[in-house]
Amino acid sequence: MEMSLVCQSSFTRASPPQMTSIPYVSLPRQQRPLPARVHIQRWHGGQQQVILGRSRKTEKLEIGGRSFLNGPFKGGRAPQAMAYETPEMFPEFQTDTYADKEKMLANYVPVFVMLPLDVVSVDSTLKKPEELRKRLKHLRNANVDGVMVDVWWGIVEGKGPKLYDWSAYKDLFRMVQEEGLKLQAIMSFHTCVEGTVNIPMPPWILEVGKSNPDIYYTNRSGARNQEYLTIGVDNQPIFQERTAVELYRDFMKSFRENMADFLDAGVVTDVEVGLGPSGELRYPSYPEAQGWVFPGIGEFQCYDKYMKGEFKEAATVAGHPEWDLPDDAGEYNASPKSTKFFAAKGTYLMNSGIFFLTWYSNKLIMHGDQILDAANEAFLGCKVKIVAKIAGIHWWYKDDSHAAELTAGYYNLNDRDGYRPIARMLARHDASLNFTCAEMINSEQIKMAMSGAEELVQQVFSAAWREGIEVACENALSRYDRRGYNQILRNSRPQGIDRSGKPQRRVFAMTYLRLSDELLKMVNFRIFRTFVRRMHADQDYCPDPWKYYKPITAMQRSKAATPMEKILEAAEPAPPYAFDPETDTSVGGPYAELIDTLLGLFD
Repeated sequence: MEMSLVCQSSFTRASPPQMTSIPYVSLPRQQRPLPARVHIQRWHGGQQQVILGRSRKTEKLEIGGRSFLNGPFKGGRAPQAMAYETPEMFPEFQTDTYADKEKMLANYVPVFVMLPLDVVSVDSTLKKPEELRKRLKHLRNANVDGVMVDVWWGIVEGKGPKLYDWSAYKDLFRMVQEEGLKLQAIMSFHTCVEGTVNIPMPPWILEVGKSNPDIYYTNRSGARNQEYLTIGVDNQPIFQERTAVELYRDFMKSFRENMADFLDAGVVTDVEVGLGPSGELRYPSYPEAQGWVFPGIGEFQCYDKYMKGEFKEAATVAGHPEWDLPDDAGEYNASPKSTKFFAAKGTYLMNSGIFFLTWYSNKLIMHGDQILDAANEAFLGCKVKIVAKIAGIHWWYKDDSHAAELTAGYYNLNDRDGYRPIARMLARHDASLNFTCAEMINSEQIKMAMSGAEELVQQVFSAAWREGIEVACENALSRYDRRGYNQILRNSRPQGIDRSGKPQRRVFAMTYLRLSDELLKMVNFRIFRTFVRRMHADQDYCPDPWKYYKPITAMQRSKAATPMEKILEAAEPAPPYAFDPETDTSVGGPYAELIDTLLGLFD
């Protein structure tokens, strides 16, 4: 059955509100007489009818110096062209008193912007520092809260084991601090090959790989993937008597020691721990370098000698020494139905397939748990948040097999939640879950991909919130259009603004991909400024997370290890939390986009 976590049903509009002497904006949110919306909510294993509340959507058309509002209230206001001026607040969210502003700040979501991948070059120098400083000033003037940067293992420890060179990153962090921005630092233990950027793992690691290529992930045909070290060597002391986990641990400890000034000053607010290719907790199942093309299902990556040995041992202990790794799961660009493994009534539903998928996904969870424990130990006592990134594998989500998710290591099916067990593991370390594809809309995807990006976001966000951890989000692809921004806003505050204080649910932070010439074009950047303002709930820039109820406290030691049996209890499916169909803080719609197009002719 096609799975759709939330699909809109028919709804009826309530009668227009009666005129009253009480200003609309002064009414408590719960008392506002707005149109009700009824949805059918579907999830893994069931469905129910849900009254989501009442629409707060405001359509805005700003042309020729006049603004018209259509919705629960109508009127006009002073000229303010959204397309090319700093936007005013929505009338609904105006705040007249200090107390009102304090309450509205509870809806504030900080916005970070990713810096270019090669802002620090392979030879460990800061690239074009004068130009970078100008761009940071642009971001600060747009009230962006901070920036995200990859701290590349291959650059910092490139000269030899434990020979760390932090000089370029110190220069970068100092510049960011001087420009009044915060920092999210990624411990990037992976290789980067994107466009003209090529940042490998440390050369001395690659030397080990020449004599022992099994340190890399391997597919069934024997192709090696050098994006990230295989999970199989996590605890193998083959890197000059250190294991892979020890390599990552020592790097993070050196980062803390050398960046203590920036950590103590609160410049670094988040440390995202690289856990796989692209820094994500997943297997490199869809490598473009090996010919993968969207929406191919990808391939399992567990055929190095270490993982093959571990699987055979696990199967033997389970009483099935005859079971082996899959040989019927197809190739990178296959579709589910073209394979025996993912087809209807395929191997993935048989005992051997269930055993394999459980082992494969559990290995990923244990890998993340080990490295996050090392990160927690490295940053103990620091006022930073540890973050783990999960990939948005949205293609084939609406196929029963969820094939692309399974090859990536997310054992997610219609009757099994593959993300909540990961969230439960993260909860042990009080780590946030950073999720991609927050900008994606199902209708924008090709039909054959059977994409469920919107339902996937709901499922993953809900899984994390149910386990009591924070959620952050990113856009997976560069977007400069209002529709993409509105989708991010919708996902960032699923039930919209709450004037009475802290909203029921909202993301911890949003990181925008990425600082570029395209973003800084006149029209694109002015739309982006509006987006930042809306993410801030139309409030002024706030440098103090305590004021928007997201304090970052000194890191405590991780809780005791959670037995895998307890972690897997979280795989029981549950309905996702309700998300409003649209954001109540839109950056504008088709009419504004028309103006953008006209202005773009002069950009």
